[in-house]
Amino acid sequence: MARRESGRSHGDLRTADTRAKVKDDYRPSRDEILRYIAENPDRSGKRDIAKAFALRGEDRIWLKDVLRDLQDEGLLTKERKRLARVGALAHVAVLDIFGRDADGVLLAHPTEAVGNGEPPVIAIRVSRGGSGPTPGIGDRVLAKTFPTDDPTGPAYSGRVIKIFEKRTDAVLGVFRVLQDGTFRIEPVERRQPELVVDKEFQNGAKNGDLVEVEPARASRYGLPRAKVLAVLGSLTSEKAVSMIAIHAHDIPHIFPADVIAEAEAVKPATLAGREDWRELPLVTIDPADAKDHDDAVFATADPDEKNPGGVVVTVAIADVAAYVRYGTGLDREALKRGNSVYFPDRVVPMLPERISNDLCSLREGQDRPALAVRMTFSADGRKLRHSFHRIMMKSAAKLAYRQAQAAIDGAPDDKTGPILDTVMKPLWDAYAVVKRGRETRQPLELELPERKILLKEDGTVERVVVPERLDAHKLIEEFMIQANVAAAETLEAKRQALVYRIHDAPSLAKQESLREFLQTLGLSLARGAQMRPNQFNGILDRVRGADHEGLVNEVVLRTQMQAEYSPSNIGHFGLNLKRYAHFTSPIRRYADLIVHRGLIAALGFGAGGLTQDEAERLEEVSALISATERRAMAAERDTVDRLIAAYLAERVDDRFDARISGVTKSGLFVQLPQYGADGFIPVSSLGGDYYIYDETARSLFGERTGKGYQLADRVEVRLIEVAPMAGAMRFEMLTDPKPLPGSKRSFHKAKGRARASQSRPGSRGRRR
Repeated sequence: MARRESGRSHGDLRTADTRAKVKDDYRPSRDEILRYIAENPDRSGKRDIAKAFALRGEDRIWLKDVLRDLQDEGLLTKERKRLARVGALAHVAVLDIFGRDADGVLLAHPTEAVGNGEPPVIAIRVSRGGSGPTPGIGDRVLAKTFPTDDPTGPAYSGRVIKIFEKRTDAVLGVFRVLQDGTFRIEPVERRQPELVVDKEFQNGAKNGDLVEVEPARASRYGLPRAKVLAVLGSLTSEKAVSMIAIHAHDIPHIFPADVIAEAEAVKPATLAGREDWRELPLVTIDPADAKDHDDAVFATADPDEKNPGGVVVTVAIADVAAYVRYGTGLDREALKRGNSVYFPDRVVPMLPERISNDLCSLREGQDRPALAVRMTFSADGRKLRHSFHRIMMKSAAKLAYRQAQAAIDGAPDDKTGPILDTVMKPLWDAYAVVKRGRETRQPLELELPERKILLKEDGTVERVVVPERLDAHKLIEEFMIQANVAAAETLEAKRQALVYRIHDAPSLAKQESLREFLQTLGLSLARGAQMRPNQFNGILDRVRGADHEGLVNEVVLRTQMQAEYSPSNIGHFGLNLKRYAHFTSPIRRYADLIVHRGLIAALGFGAGGLTQDEAERLEEVSALISATERRAMAAERDTVDRLIAAYLAERVDDRFDARISGVTKSGLFVQLPQYGADGFIPVSSLGGDYYIYDETARSLFGERTGKGYQLADRVEVRLIEVAPMAGAMRFEMLTDPKPLPGSKRSFHKAKGRARASQSRPGSRGRRR
């Protein structure tokens, strides 16, 4: 049977031209509903399904119940407002092409895991007539995917939207010269083997150089061989560790010459077509070491007598759309990067320095173009109204967080003193009002300290600190959230296409897992598909100050879904907002630039607005920038791991206070709170008992004693081994196992589950 790409199915036959023929009492079977959802991934919302099967009135209520049952049974999952078969591939996905079938059709796997089984195979359909991108083996592509009807062939077909930069088989490593004069490549990936380099393939590499190598075909005996393709720099130089992550994650970090030339040729924006707000004392409040400033704030009491105790908050954001126009080289490069990437030793910006650090940076005392939103709040923190403006502004002061906080706390300096009464105090008064609205809204309140690595001049770690969380931070954060909400509301009201920042509620499976875990601690969680953040906050309040406070916070965090970008709105669960878009950081996030362009087009603000062509591509752009965001997060995390591992390499055999950050069948992951670094303790090294993994309780416990270790436990460990370039550390447990919380009944249930699992064919237990 031929593969389908149109997405049409038997469900589509029950639309306008045939609906009259459908019997009034017709209700589709569960299998028909599941098949329709599988074959129509882009039209799988409740309304779409009801329309496809011509369901009305009570039948729609019946459909809602059926869909909920299918979710409860684990057959369906909710993604945004659409339903999908569990384990189904996303409609727009990033794929890696790995080969061809017997007919020469390109085959691909999804870059990210789908479900728990083998990754699905996608047959790539190439456009006829040479139109559209033409991919090849080894390419990474963004594609629309469609389920097929062929039971013997690939489960999906894919139509390529975009080809990412060409990938090679090259790998990264550190060039080492051994005492006998031979050359080795020390891997930077944890699962990569060592490689041998013959002298003729040294290519000028010296001991300690970070190199890109091409592995040769493995020989029957000894280590595999490789040749050096390029020397990327010495590991003794600054910024070498972040360079590993940049190359390992294929992050574009060098701007093409034509993009630099385009940025240098840009002329500063003028007052033409803008409101003149240069007399308004807007101020920037940022980290002390910030290089660019894309937001400024001002607040005052509302003079309207009808709004006693109310405030007016103004947020101005750099007008990046004035300089970066759709379809230009600057725009294409920004989209390819998706966002800026922040490492401890460098920033890989989304835009060239001429744009990000100069023309678009809201510098003190200099004219700068901006988009501003003026928001009026009632005394109880409710936003009453807002308006957007395209302006020319001049920052009255460049302030650091600590500097601003010190002024409010009674220690103003030469810069904050003159504006303390006119600018600073009104800002804090406005924050007190807006904070009341936040408390009423009750977003998810997880207090998770963020660590910052401070480096020496040579790029090595000096120390790791946890910056104090100040009201100055919270003020800017809440003002930015409100500005983002205002942007989404305005674009919706104008029926303008936009990219939302969405965050789905935890899946039913994750909710049930959390519920089972809480039961082991004597805590309960109400059942129901429509959970709210305040239910999680209630749990966190109940364990505040308890021994297992850290454990519960950790598990609640892991229950949450990952935020992403989408042209379809489902709201933001964590912030407890019905609509939310990123508007406040267009210098470093492409999503914000799209929102700016949407506002310019919707409000008639002149040149630089969202084009029709751009609006039609928002689904693929959303998938792309969601992927680049995850790429940046992984690269940043890997760099921190490598820096800390190198820092602790001199401390093998030292003891550390640690916290268990992960529990698996094979062992325990531990984090050193002082450094934010992670390492592993193999279950084989625990000794003294046969350890059983209890997934519900997130623990390993001894079969004989019932004692063990649980997620978030505080323990003492010894550092045994460090692989700095791989960012890997291995520890030995020094703390004795403890009796685990929960009843004997839960202990025996977990023991029974583990034994049942180990009795299945192919399962193996460890006895140590």
